Amino acid sequence: MIFAALVLLCAVPQNDDVAKTAKAAADNPVLVSENTDKDSKSSPLLPSMPEPKAEVKAEAAAGEPMAAFPARPVRPAVMAMHETATQRKVWYGLAIAGHAGAAFDAWSTRRAITAGVGVEGNPMLRPFAHSGVLYVATQASPVLMDYLGKRMMTSQHSWLRKMWWLPQTAGAGMSFAAGAHNTGLVQ
Repeated sequence: MIFAALVLLCAVPQNDDVAKTAKAAADNPVLVSENTDKDSKSSPLLPSMPEPKAEVKAEAAAGEPMAAFPARPVRPAVMAMHETATQRKVWYGLAIAGHAGAAFDAWSTRRAITAGVGVEGNPMLRPFAHSGVLYVATQASPVLMDYLGKRMMTSQHSWLRKMWWLPQTAGAGMSFAAGAHNTGLVQ
């Protein structure tokens, strides 16, 4: 905080600098001429207006409105990417598969724990393993994978748009593999 205060105080102009600038501005008055005659030359003390390099046509062609800028396409600053109908259907299918896999994993985990042959391996889900809240807690990962997949689908980077399906597929695959493992323990 002391460093920030020193930086702020050093950035403020000193009173001597302000006084010198104000005095210099007062010593040099601005000369303004009231020359309204268009053909007469301007005062030698004032700069003259530069001549235009191109002629400006004051009249537009018949039927065409005058435009301030040439008609050319403008590239938008942000390219908004939208998913196709096929991508949307696949995304919903993968979302359903991911949530079903998480429910299957929760069911098989509860079954293995109740039979006494297994334990919850995920330390974040271990507090919920002995109650029905496990079904809700296991849905957090598929929701995150759905969000990540949707963001990747509409990303500005082409390599992300090509791999948008990967988070949902990996999450669903892991959930089904864990559920199959737990089911194999019970039988």
